[in-house]
Amino acid sequence: MPSSRTVQYLHALLRAALAQAVREDLVLRNVAKNVQLGTVERPEIQALTLDEAKQFLRQARKGRFYAVYAVALGVGLRRGEALGLRWDDVDLDNGVLRVRQALQRQKGEGLKLVPLKTQRSRRTIRLPENLVKVLKEHRAEQAAERLAAGSAWNNPHGLVFTTHIGTAIEPENIYRHFRAVCDAAAIRRVRLHDLRHTCATILLAQGVDTRTIMEILGHSTIVLTMNTYAHVLPEHQATALDKLEKALGGLA
Repeated sequence: MPSSRTVQYLHALLRAALAQAVREDLVLRNVAKNVQLGTVERPEIQALTLDEAKQFLRQARKGRFYAVYAVALGVGLRRGEALGLRWDDVDLDNGVLRVRQALQRQKGEGLKLVPLKTQRSRRTIRLPENLVKVLKEHRAEQAAERLAAGSAWNNPHGLVFTTHIGTAIEPENIYRHFRAVCDAAAIRRVRLHDLRHTCATILLAQGVDTRTIMEILGHSTIVLTMNTYAHVLPEHQATALDKLEKALGGLA
């Protein structure tokens, strides 16, 4: 059964199509217009604290998937976006990463690269200097794996993150590894997707504005960004207003 979010997405497409049909006099009315859908229940966000994130990265550094986690945490990529990243999308000389597709398991078709759903999701991100270094190290490690694999190497799409023989990484496998890293680092076992939320909450804590965070994460609207992190914003608003008060020399 599809998720409530998928149902809402499909309803929006159907409603838009019928609206166009009404304009072209192909149907008399838009029957999807008055359909009432339930609200989407969002999973609870459990972002890592800054200390937990540092502990996680120190532990992850010991394994071969460190670069995957560094990208997910460093620029807020979704799991499918990270695993679907191609070297053609990464310009390490200029420090730029382009998010264009995602790796997903399609029913009856296995793992496939699929286009992202919205224009906002297709984005270009300026890479921090340290993340450029991580990806350069990973590229060298992958080249060594390719040499060792010989004729068994199989990476037709030029994926950045692969198995030892170049094939796409099974999303469930990376999730199992992620949980093992959390356990080894002695931190809470959150979802892999929460690395993305950790990226956003740390950015908020550093005073980065919500529009910039929206663009980094590829949210469709700033409202989505603000609703997603509404529980985090009040404490940062209080900090900002304290700074204003100090700048004014006190209001009492």
